[in-house]
Amino acid sequence: IVITWGLCAGLRFFVGEEFSNIPLFRVSLIGIISGIIVGVVTVLIAASSPAKRAAKVSPVTAVSGNSENTNIIRHATNNRFFKIETALGIHHAISVRKNLILMTSSFALSIILFLSFSVFIEFIGYIMPQSSNTSDINISSNDSSNFVDSKLLDTISGMKGVKRVFGRRSNFDIPAEFNKDNVLSSTIDIISYDEFDLDCLIKDKQLRKGSNISKVYGDSNYVLATWDEDSPLKIGDKIRAGNEEFEIAGLLKYDPFSSDGSTNGKITIITSGETFARLTGITDYSLIMIQTTNDATDEDVTAIHNVVDEHYMFSDKREQRTTSTYMAFLFFVYGFLAIITLVTVLNIMNSISMSVSARIKQYGAMRAVGMDEHQLTKMIAAEAFTYALSGCIVGCVVGLLLSKLLYDNLITSHFSYATWSIPVIPIMIIFLFVFVAAIAAVYVPSKRIRKMAITDTINEL
Repeated sequence: IVITWGLCAGLRFFVGEEFSNIPLFRVSLIGIISGIIVGVVTVLIAASSPAKRAAKVSPVTAVSGNSENTNIIRHATNNRFFKIETALGIHHAISVRKNLILMTSSFALSIILFLSFSVFIEFIGYIMPQSSNTSDINISSNDSSNFVDSKLLDTISGMKGVKRVFGRRSNFDIPAEFNKDNVLSSTIDIISYDEFDLDCLIKDKQLRKGSNISKVYGDSNYVLATWDEDSPLKIGDKIRAGNEEFEIAGLLKYDPFSSDGSTNGKITIITSGETFARLTGITDYSLIMIQTTNDATDEDVTAIHNVVDEHYMFSDKREQRTTSTYMAFLFFVYGFLAIITLVTVLNIMNSISMSVSARIKQYGAMRAVGMDEHQLTKMIAAEAFTYALSGCIVGCVVGLLLSKLLYDNLITSHFSYATWSIPVIPIMIIFLFVFVAAIAAVYVPSKRIRKMAITDTINEL
């Protein structure tokens, strides 16, 4: 409850925005009751199996402490492919099917949750995109024409509270033809990007594979084009507009000028400011975008407004910022992933430790007949990594299927340009944490065995 109060306070005072009115000191009776029920039920379920097993042990066996597995072994452990200590470790892991299923499921569940919540991180990015070129203030002409004086950009860039100023020019419904069929196409839209705007396309990874945006900078005959699955354009295609011919040097992953990211059959090309000016002769802007500093005040914004001509539209978009909300969502999702990882590590360490404790007399006997400490450690490690490998296989198969299902339903169904791909980096992170957990699980019990004398190990139980 105290942690919840702290998180609510963080959302209210540090994030603000949508969380400005979140209550602070509230107690959820439903949450408390649910937590008690889950805790009690979990303990009862966890205790039922060992309690039934203990109840079946005869008094003589209980007094002697000789309650180890007495299953008849009909053949020796297969050591054709591994050394004997490794083969024994693998045998210990797979010999008790119930334990193997539980350990594999433990690993797999953590991996499934990790892959599933990774989809939510991407989902947050789509519903609250954090573009590097997002502006705080927009200045535009009333009729969307290139009517905003270019000198205004230089004037504003030197004012207090201004971090960056950049502009765009636009020209719509320009007749054009393609080199592939030499047929007059439907009209295209041309929009210019300043150097900072082009840099943001790289930074935000908005370009499709194979794009070479470096050709677009400066005065050139190369352009970028918006794209979706129905777009006929490819990198290397050429477009003729007026007396100029341009080659498409890159494609955007979607159309940033439409509400849903689809081109809807419209072709939009992006040029540099210099190329646009050469093509159209237009040097003024249709839109000037301003990014303010973190310490910009309302007085600073008012001063900017005062230098803007009344014929221009002035839009203060600072209240529309979603950066804090976006970071809050990421914090909670990553926090949950961290909890999943912590629970997984602790569970693996506890399970391996219990497995070692259950076989402590076997290990003592092995040491008595000549197995050294290094071999014992390898045997325990082989058992732990057998669990880890089986859990990774099951978890990745089920997790990837569930990841694609969630992606299609949460993202692709609303953003048609989004396509699912195998999350390579999350899988690598998963493998790293799983095997680190396995190594940590091996260290403690093997250290305990090394410190025990052979006679103590045999007489432990």
